[in-house]
Amino acid sequence: MGIHDGHRQRLKSRFLSQGLEGFEDHNVLELLLFYSIPRSDTNEIAHYLLQEFKSLSGVFDAPVEELCKIKGVSHHTATLIKLIPEIISVYHTDKTKDTKIVSSTNDAGKFFIPRFYGKKNEEVHVLLLDDKKKVIRCDKLFEGTVNSTPITVKKVVAAAVNSNATGIVLAHNHPGGVALPSARDLRATEKIFKALKLINVELCDHIIVADDDFVSLADSGEFSHYNY
Repeated sequence: MGIHDGHRQRLKSRFLSQGLEGFEDHNVLELLLFYSIPRSDTNEIAHYLLQEFKSLSGVFDAPVEELCKIKGVSHHTATLIKLIPEIISVYHTDKTKDTKIVSSTNDAGKFFIPRFYGKKNEEVHVLLLDDKKKVIRCDKLFEGTVNSTPITVKKVVAAAVNSNATGIVLAHNHPGGVALPSARDLRATEKIFKALKLINVELCDHIIVADDDFVSLADSGEFSHYNY
């Protein structure tokens, strides 16, 4: 038995009996690192990571090349760390895949927030609905940079037409920002609203997501300015 084996088994047993409740951030990382660093003191490496990246989320958000600069962190370990937020996103998205109806702002927020977990760049997604607000499908239409995503009206309209949708909910994220629309967001939304109206498709909402928060442009009253 190695010098750290007893401690590792105690930490694993503690997790299995009570989850991560009561774990310090370094304990969470330490436990994770057990599975890529079989011999070294992962407690020390966890502290190095938190010192460098300031928080647990900062560690998971750090680029692979920056993680690999930390003493004791190999490319294999950095890959494991980067896997965690992606798994979270897939897990929560999977839990909403059987959503049948999206008929309210709350429904839309719950549907879209998981789809943007861990995303570093802005993305635009479109939820396609029939006339009873039943979900037809959800597509990712665009991906941009950390603070900008190009949105073309043509592609949004094509998605609606190709799916025979009568309503859509548009959504995009503000990575590391706040869930408030920019002037560009508002201009793009108005163009899409009017283009869809010409083909008798309703833009039901445009949801902006930032972390676990979201804003509805429909609820904010923006859409009332477009009806002229």
